[in-house]
Amino acid sequence: MTALYVRGGTPLKGKIDPSANKNAVLPVLCATLLSDAPITLRNVPEITDVLRIHDFFTQLGSTVNWDKANKVLEIDHSTIASNARATLPQAMRASIMMIPGLLARLGEARLENEVKGCTLGAREIDPHVAVFKAFGAEVSYEGKNIVFRKKGKGEGTRMWLEYASVTTTENFIISALTASGTSQIVNAACEPHVQEMCAFLELMGAGIKGKGTSMVSVEGGAELGGADYTFVEDFHEVATFLALAAVTGGDISIRNSQPENFMLIDRTFEKFGAHVEHGDGWSRLNAPEELVVQQNFTSHITTKVEAAPWPYIPADLLPIFIALGVKAKGQTMFWNKVYEGGLTWHTELSLFGAHTLLCDPHRLITFGGSKLVPATVTSPYIIRVAIALLMVAASIEGESKILDADPIKRAHPNFVPNIDSLGVNVEWAE
Repeated sequence: MTALYVRGGTPLKGKIDPSANKNAVLPVLCATLLSDAPITLRNVPEITDVLRIHDFFTQLGSTVNWDKANKVLEIDHSTIASNARATLPQAMRASIMMIPGLLARLGEARLENEVKGCTLGAREIDPHVAVFKAFGAEVSYEGKNIVFRKKGKGEGTRMWLEYASVTTTENFIISALTASGTSQIVNAACEPHVQEMCAFLELMGAGIKGKGTSMVSVEGGAELGGADYTFVEDFHEVATFLALAAVTGGDISIRNSQPENFMLIDRTFEKFGAHVEHGDGWSRLNAPEELVVQQNFTSHITTKVEAAPWPYIPADLLPIFIALGVKAKGQTMFWNKVYEGGLTWHTELSLFGAHTLLCDPHRLITFGGSKLVPATVTSPYIIRVAIALLMVAASIEGESKILDADPIKRAHPNFVPNIDSLGVNVEWAE
């Protein structure tokens, strides 16, 4: 068990260079399997899942050089033998996105049991199985293993998703590039990290139309080349540091080259009386003296923050706004329309003295503004929840302890040093 000690009560102030988005880096790494040409990736964060993929590529026979200090990762898959075999990493959801590349290269891929993610809720792999079968793969169980086998040359297809799943959309696009002809996906996910994967693939020579929309067309069959690609800042991390400024009464600027993604996020901060400014490649939040939930013009309707697939507020960001709801005077309803396990951690907030009410698995009301006290809390295996608990602890004078805070390391290698540089004292301990 890893604990994070937080000695809070100090307004956080300063400037931050954020990491790249884990949810962009991982699918891009998986997509590199489509090419035998050298690929250079820049601004690659040293996080748990990247380490796992690095080790997997090495086992596979790829030539991988990682300059961690300069965040540069060089990959050459031409050294993979045709009879290579390796066990896909189980501990991360991204394993499922290596299957198209492995099928194209080796004709077979295996998963031991099912891939695992965090504890947000059930995450079925059936949509992925449907994608692989649509492109001609055979999927079966062998004991506890799920085996995927290539059967002939895949042909272009059209698929309409029941749900705008990010990883299913990414798997469809990667799979479509290995097939012949044109493929189209309807109800595609359009999150910034999906668009970033598409931008990388286009740099390699892929023909993709409609990225950032719900209907994406892919031209398959082309030989993909190399690329030199730099990942942009993680909008999750940008929003998180802005929220840290708001919750601690601080003033934080964070590098952000894509402020066009923040219009709805900015409006959500405004619901708590906090204002975000963008300019010259930076985003800044200078907190008001007090966070206050803004009342709706329709006075009998509770102020709400609704999270759903992009372009809604992302479900991954909902916990940081819940932390603001706990601090701000007034009541706010938070609605997680994605995960049935995304709000169960609210009981940990009560240990700080917060007042919350869980209406059902998807809706939570915070009654904010009451005095909070330091506490020892336990984080579920959810990245942004661990950060939300840290945010609340950072806003309270005194020492708090967050148990099982490891999920933070899955996405943000420099998160703790960054917040330490802003004026809060934090320390990892076993």
